[in-house]
Amino acid sequence: MRGKKQNESRTLMSLLVVGTVAFDAIETPFGKTDRIIGGAATYASLAASYFTKKINLVSVVGDDFPPYAIRQLHDHGINTEGLQIKTGQKSFFWSGRYHADMNSRDTLDTQLNVLADFNPEIPDSYQDCEFLMLGNLMPRIQMQVMDRLEERPKLVVMDTMNFWMETAWDDLMKAIARVDVLTINDAEARQLANEYSLVKAAQKILKMGPRYLVIKKGEHGALLFHNEQVFFAPALPLEDVFDPTGAGDTFAGGFIGYLARTKDISFDNMKRGIIYGSAMASFCVEKFGTERMLNLKQEEVDDRVQEFIDLVQFDITLVD
Repeated sequence: MRGKKQNESRTLMSLLVVGTVAFDAIETPFGKTDRIIGGAATYASLAASYFTKKINLVSVVGDDFPPYAIRQLHDHGINTEGLQIKTGQKSFFWSGRYHADMNSRDTLDTQLNVLADFNPEIPDSYQDCEFLMLGNLMPRIQMQVMDRLEERPKLVVMDTMNFWMETAWDDLMKAIARVDVLTINDAEARQLANEYSLVKAAQKILKMGPRYLVIKKGEHGALLFHNEQVFFAPALPLEDVFDPTGAGDTFAGGFIGYLARTKDISFDNMKRGIIYGSAMASFCVEKFGTERMLNLKQEEVDDRVQEFIDLVQFDITLVD
């Protein structure tokens, strides 16, 4: 009976974002920061908030995490009922240094802290989840979240990285087999499939379970694969890239946020989602950390998407 009543009340479906809410310390050729707010779920939630207004967050922080940062999430309509705050413990921390090309980086320090024994809790109010974004986390935790939802979401998007390929392969394979969309970068796609050609790599990865694959190529755009269909979206040429941290998570948040808004998970609409995700990522890299993502105006988002349209749209007549 409880489940029936919940189903009857599900008039407004939600987006659930799971991932890290954390501290980052970043060094790029343009400057250096100490401890600033970061984390995959932070970037993804903020990006999605420009498209859909019912976003639920599941993550964990220590009591060192500042209340103002949680208020910033609330200001963007992000529900933090599922954000655990562990008394006497420290938040996840990552430190990295980017090389001159801004594509490669060195990890200087990683402190799991509260993430080491994170046990995700799904509040009852989150059980109306229609869209699920599994940010980069241990595959075991990603599966726990799926297991703890009473009904399978309409669309499950999962992000991962090479670290889990090297340390949690079996769990990663089980998690990948259960999702609809996998998002990874080009180096990770090659490693996951053991293929240099991204087309061949995509074919192998799609056989692992996901129906769609998004391969992120940083400043070179993104690829979307589904069966025999392929779509490519370029990245917007930018004069200044200050900090690439979180760009991939911002892309994923914009992508699923757009899909959640339109409630259309067709291949054609996912192509539009790729463009919107790319637009959000292009904002993210313009400032350090989440600074740029906190105060965007809708007209800025619309103008940036139009720039992408203008970049790729052209008329051509085939020669005889």
